Amino acid sequence: MLEYDGIELSWIGHDGFRIVGLDSNNNRKTIYIDPYQLSKIEHNNKNNADILLISHNHYDHLSLDDLKQVISKKTSIVAAKECLEQLTEMDVMEVKGVKPGDKLTVQNIPIEAVSSYNMNKKFHPKADGKIGFVFNLTNQVVYHAGDTDVIPEMKSINPDIAFVPVSGTYVMTAEEAAQAVNEFIKPKKLAIPMHYGSIVGTEKDAERFRELVKICSTKILQRE
Repeated sequence: MLEYDGIELSWIGHDGFRIVGLDSNNNRKTIYIDPYQLSKIEHNNKNNADILLISHNHYDHLSLDDLKQVISKKTSIVAAKECLEQLTEMDVMEVKGVKPGDKLTVQNIPIEAVSSYNMNKKFHPKADGKIGFVFNLTNQVVYHAGDTDVIPEMKSINPDIAFVPVSGTYVMTAEEAAQAVNEFIKPKKLAIPMHYGSIVGTEKDAERFRELVKICSTKILQRE
């Protein structure tokens, strides 16, 4: 876990993170994004998610077995609309389906769904409405890119902290991800690589990304 400017950042594997910080009323909130293959010792029946964000319906992002380890009746789920059919039986406070461009406030946290798609691959078509997320926590703008290539929509996000995929094959390569950060996303503070170490990609991809990012600090998190 990395403590960074009032936010706790934990990589829980693949594209998954647990992020803890303060909402607009200075209440502590725990946000999970795309939990997949959670460590059973660390996460079994933790059920501590205030908000759960799901970027798209692929099994390594929408994993019901893993969701059940983090959700409770107090959890708000915000997911790409293509996920809704699989979430109908979740015993949570609410489930909201969103598409790119949608903005909402959930438990006093402003959240925006943003575009996330492939430019030169077939795995994540733009027409599907798969998403990344931008949200404000502890007065900082956090961007989770989802499974994406370098896309022009990244230029309008202006985050403080950005999580970006680096493995190649289904998403950006480390080199492409560094280009996205340096030229498009331009995080004010921090970039963190993701999408490696589970299905495709290795820590070498994360290290290559760190070497190439010049515009901000880069941290490689250890998986919990």
